[in-house]
Amino acid sequence: MAKTRSKYVCSNCGRQSPSFLGRCPSCNEFNTMQEVIEEIRKPASAKQNRQPAHTLRSVPQRLSEISSDAGERLYVPVEEFNRVLGGGIVPGSIVLIGGEPGAGKSTLLLGISALLAQTIGVVLYVSGEESKQQIKMRADRLSLKADDLFLLTETNLGNIFEQVQQIDPTILIIDSIQTVYTEELESSPGLVGQVRECAMRLQNLAKSSGISVFLVGHVTKDGSIAGPRVLEHIVDTVLYLEGDPFQAFRLLRSVKNRFGATSEVGVFEMQGAGMVEVPNPSEAFLAERVINAPGSAIAVTMEGTRPLLVEIQALTSPTSFGNPRRTPNGVDLNRLLLISAVMSKRVGLKLHEQDIFVNVVGGLKVTEPASDLAMAMAMASSYYDKAIPADLAMMGEVGLSGEIRAVGQITARLNEAAKIGFKRALVPRMRRKLEDVPAGIEIIPVRNVAEALNIAVPK
Repeated sequence: MAKTRSKYVCSNCGRQSPSFLGRCPSCNEFNTMQEVIEEIRKPASAKQNRQPAHTLRSVPQRLSEISSDAGERLYVPVEEFNRVLGGGIVPGSIVLIGGEPGAGKSTLLLGISALLAQTIGVVLYVSGEESKQQIKMRADRLSLKADDLFLLTETNLGNIFEQVQQIDPTILIIDSIQTVYTEELESSPGLVGQVRECAMRLQNLAKSSGISVFLVGHVTKDGSIAGPRVLEHIVDTVLYLEGDPFQAFRLLRSVKNRFGATSEVGVFEMQGAGMVEVPNPSEAFLAERVINAPGSAIAVTMEGTRPLLVEIQALTSPTSFGNPRRTPNGVDLNRLLLISAVMSKRVGLKLHEQDIFVNVVGGLKVTEPASDLAMAMAMASSYYDKAIPADLAMMGEVGLSGEIRAVGQITARLNEAAKIGFKRALVPRMRRKLEDVPAGIEIIPVRNVAEALNIAVPK
């Protein structure tokens, strides 16, 4: 009989320890060390380990002899979902989808499952958290009908594999990976050992059978996928469903994709009919924009390969406390502090005695430095209480000396701005001339924030 021993594994970073630790030494998180029971098997002798060549499941092969044709992608009748996956579902791939509770992961996947069952083939939706009646009620509310969509409420991985063998689905959806367990491990579902082992077996199923597997993953308090970090290395694609629970828009962001571009974004809107794709996100984000309002600027950012026009609002007001407040919503706090310091030092704005509030409309999170110029001009517009021209879009990174640095894919950004209807654009001054500039939009190159301020907020 094999002996057993216990070890402790951090559920956040995967560090192993022979004893319990209140705080993980690697990631400095508290109460993340979980006990894992493992078996100690007697090592086999070298003679027993030696296997005949014909029993090997894989043999070396010349690179020139390997075919690059892995099969056509499975088209999803939702363009935003296809964009994030890189053009469709790759047969035999395994995709992990995470997000905050209530973001709409189950709603999105149930709608996608019904569409795939109508167009591609049999889809098996396995739920370990909801009953069949609950899923049926959601499907009726979303008006979903698909004869080839099968529902299964099961958490035992062995029983799930039996049903997969009988039904032979094209798509398998597990909601969620933290509820699935295998009887060969004594630990509870959701612990490090169970999550890692179940994910590995689902990966082997996908690669050996060609079934595309979608896994739903819970997230921790810091927004990362719960469970061992190796879970994100096992899967082919990692998607995060982001969005403010009080806003209608949801962003499906790709942070890892072996078959397409990373940082790709698909935009959806939560409606009564479920998660509905937004084909023109820039127009949707600017639909409620107030024209000629002080403190409002339009930034042209890139999310993956897609340009997006977002409204950045800023509000400055005299502080009532000793230390002025800096409150960001949708932008990084350190970036806000940097821009406010540059505007105070290089332009002369007395922001040291002003509270500054910055908000990105629509519940979006903008991390690209190309939005620095719009944030700076929004602050100045609110400080002087003068509106920025409504037909002016901005793009550019602000340096510590107040210079405007170049950003990538300017042509794509200008095309998107011109399509929405903007007539002018503030861009960084570059050495070479821009090519393929769209017609109907005036390019205004600026060297520093002082030049941009004279154009955007003329005194």
